Amino acid sequence: MPQTDNLQKADGTELNKNTDNTSVKTHLENQENSKEIIENTSNNLLEKNDDQIINEIEATNAEDAEDSGHLERHSIEVKEYEKMSLDSLVIEFEKLLKNEKVQAIKAHVEGIKNEFNIKYSTLLEEKKSEFISDGGNEIDFYYTTPVQKRFKEIHKEYRNKLQEHYKSIEKNLKNNLASKLNIIEELKGLVGLEENINTTYKHFKNLQERWRTTGPIPRDKYNNAWNSYHHHVEMFYDFLHLNRDLRDLDFKHNLDKKLKIIERAEELAQDNDIMRAFRELQELHKMWKEELGPVAKEHRESIWERFKKATKVINDKRQLYYQEIDKIHEKNLENKLEIITAINTINEEPGNSHNHWQKKIKEIEALRTSFFNAGKVPIKQNEATWAKFKDAVRTFNRHKNTFYKDLKKDQLTNLNRKLELINIAESNKESTDFEATTALMKKIQNDWKKIGHVPRKDSDKIWKQFKAACNYYFDKLNASKNAAQQELVDAFNKKQDLLEVVKTLSLPKEQKEGLEVINSYIEQWNSIGKVPGDKRYIDGKFSKALDTLYDQLNIDRQELEMMKFENKLEELKNADDNGKGLDNETNFVRKKIDEIKGQINQLENNLQFFTNVDEKNPLVKAVYDNIAKHKDGLIIWQNKLNKIKQVLNK
Repeated sequence: MPQTDNLQKADGTELNKNTDNTSVKTHLENQENSKEIIENTSNNLLEKNDDQIINEIEATNAEDAEDSGHLERHSIEVKEYEKMSLDSLVIEFEKLLKNEKVQAIKAHVEGIKNEFNIKYSTLLEEKKSEFISDGGNEIDFYYTTPVQKRFKEIHKEYRNKLQEHYKSIEKNLKNNLASKLNIIEELKGLVGLEENINTTYKHFKNLQERWRTTGPIPRDKYNNAWNSYHHHVEMFYDFLHLNRDLRDLDFKHNLDKKLKIIERAEELAQDNDIMRAFRELQELHKMWKEELGPVAKEHRESIWERFKKATKVINDKRQLYYQEIDKIHEKNLENKLEIITAINTINEEPGNSHNHWQKKIKEIEALRTSFFNAGKVPIKQNEATWAKFKDAVRTFNRHKNTFYKDLKKDQLTNLNRKLELINIAESNKESTDFEATTALMKKIQNDWKKIGHVPRKDSDKIWKQFKAACNYYFDKLNASKNAAQQELVDAFNKKQDLLEVVKTLSLPKEQKEGLEVINSYIEQWNSIGKVPGDKRYIDGKFSKALDTLYDQLNIDRQELEMMKFENKLEELKNADDNGKGLDNETNFVRKKIDEIKGQINQLENNLQFFTNVDEKNPLVKAVYDNIAKHKDGLIIWQNKLNKIKQVLNK
């Protein structure tokens, strides 16, 4: 922060020696290392680009004396551009260019431009990262947005307006310089002029007014012109010693004006709006030097010291103001460094899944937003801090890209596997072998679920293709099942009607004729086919109805058992279960035979305990009867097994 500002001595001939080059420049600055005025700039402006023109004019024009907008720019609100979005920055830029003078918005434009470039650069890196993650080659990456195009258009319009403004300034500067040099020449001619002193004095005052109202001149000519002017003013005052009344009157006028300037400066020293006070102080110094002449020698030192004292108070306050801003900037720097550290911590965490990386991406995005909203940092730290932030974010993007590149390879493998499943589904969707195809379809659906992610651009497309093929098959399967189910229901209704007929049936008295009638109904029953699973009880009711009919015919038990068994075998033979029913029945009969043989053996072994016991003994007799009963049953089951073999061999 500057220690003091340049203060012109009361007589305009001496500068304060404690000048800080970093202070805000005013017309009171010592113009050292002046450059030559650009005499031929207007002839070659069109041969140079915008930046060269602007830099050249800025380098040769006095900062405030040449800038007609330096007062207006202080009244324009400086917003927190670092917190604005890209769209908001463009809107603000457009509004400034439309509503404000182009020469008054330079600092605002630079702030907007810097923030736009930072944010757009970050957006560009994100889009590039996504492009590479999706399998694109870095060399093929290209990205642009309407907001970038609009920003370029507005900035071009701004530069064109600024160029026209500086062209106008240059022309005016040269004209003003010529006018002021003419004024100096006229001043020279006043000294020693043999005419009425009052007339000469009026001419002198007129020249002073013309000097004040003449606009700015080139910066490198400013000091020489002003010093020459001031010298000839002093010469004229020395000439006025012949008429002290006029000189004393002028001294008194200048003293009164300078005292008012001092009083205003002392009021500003109490103002809490330090930046406004400082800007007005600069204007007061300009008036002191540009608009007012010397005062009597006895007042020069005292009024200067008083003015300098008020100036020092304002400048000290300004220093404290900047110190407080520096503290805020230092705190912002701490916050931003903490954010960078947090990003680097996330960079060190391993990421081995898509969900994990999505979580990390959200965390980084939140930290990025916090970084942009953290406020300004000290200027000397700004570039280094931004570089650290970009490096941390780039490291994250590099790790993320590496993960998604590897993931991309896996996704391509997964894509090929799913395409194979689609091919299987589409090849079998027309199949009518429902038992085998249904199992296959269920398997490939399960396999699909186990396969990982595929590239995002293909995901929806292949899923719809696979789903359509599967749905086509299962819709067809369901339609077939519905038709079959209806057939079963119809069969049940027919069997129910037939059962009612059998229940009321009267058989012929002859056994042979009766059996023929029964067999005809059995054939009708079997020809009807299967019924729904929950209706199979009707087969049991039919068997009971048949038993009632058989009882009417007085048929031998074994013969009757075999007749029923043959009917059962006929049903199993006609069943569409690939012979599973016959196989199960065969196993059941064999098991039954083995059980009966075992029981017979056990009973015969038990008889050995009855030695020397009369066979008429009730207990012994019961064992013999039981053995005979089992043997009769064994014959029946063996006959059933033989019957099964006959059916299987047909």
